[in-house]
Amino acid sequence: MVAKFLSALDRILSWFEDWTLYLTVMAALLSLFANVVLRYGFNYTLAWSEELVREVLIYTTFIGCAASIKTRSLIKVDALVQLVPKLKMPLTYFSDFSVLVFALIMVVHGWKMMMLQVDSDQKTVILEIPLVYIYAILPLMGLIMILRLIILYHKDFIAMRSAAAVKSAS
Repeated sequence: MVAKFLSALDRILSWFEDWTLYLTVMAALLSLFANVVLRYGFNYTLAWSEELVREVLIYTTFIGCAASIKTRSLIKVDALVQLVPKLKMPLTYFSDFSVLVFALIMVVHGWKMMMLQVDSDQKTVILEIPLVYIYAILPLMGLIMILRLIILYHKDFIAMRSAAAVKSAS
């Protein structure tokens, strides 16, 4: 039951991450391409294009950070693991715990930052996008990271349990 739910959650999160990253990056690339063509071909520049690219970079950085947990591709220093292979599991759990603490901080303080933007009602300079939407990425990313870690821990638990069953059977 839990495995089915987490598998469905994994598919939903993957779909959300893949498509939103694809659409935002494509929008930024198209606007940047149009800006380059207009700048060099017609001596005209789009002011909003660079602002859009900046907002897309912010979005892709944070959502990409959450998506990297799925493939276990967060940046880590693994020199100690290579020197002392027996420390691989404890250091992996420590690393995952650190990511969990970071995600919780992002949810709590990201929510506070988002609420400050609701109160101040600030907007971006050119596109006039409410900054609350930009700051909403912080708690969203933290929540997705927490969900990804839960899915990862569940997969690790199932793998350890099946490895123990195979070991005890032989």
